[in-house]
Amino acid sequence: MAELEESPAAQLLKADVKVVNVGLEGFVKDLEDCGIGVVHLDWVPPAGGDPEMAALLAKLGV
Repeated sequence: MAELEESPAAQLLKADVKVVNVGLEGFVKDLEDCGIGVVHLDWVPPAGGDPEMAALLAKLGV
């Protein structure tokens, strides 16, 4: 009898968890304390989150 192949979702649930953390640095330590591999990306919204300024910057291509 042939073995059933696991679905990609089932395989994913058995894999080690690795996280990309974007923005909130406080989550990094919590994840590391749990033994979870994490890479932190220091990101902030363009123009400090001001939508009007961000739209102007987008028009400039910045």
